[in-house]
Amino acid sequence: MPVFEYKCTDCNNKFEVLHKSSTNQQEVTCPRCNSSKSRKLFSTFSASVDTSSFNGSSCAAGNCGIPEPSPGCASGMCGLN
Repeated sequence: MPVFEYKCTDCNNKFEVLHKSSTNQQEVTCPRCNSSKSRKLFSTFSASVDTSSFNGSSCAAGNCGIPEPSPGCASGMCGLN
């Protein structure tokens, strides 16, 4: 189920809507002012990595415990250093 970000054109409120299906994506109302005048915003996404296997070793050395083929670990770019 996708989550979309919207901005109300009446009160400038930014809000998120979880669409349970593709059929109700046009039925968006602002939770602050109940206006139906809102526009969909361009959203970015965030990826996450399971760090439960992180052993505290140096990422720059390429042995941070993130399973391969995790790109960037040997260069210290995995975000765990």
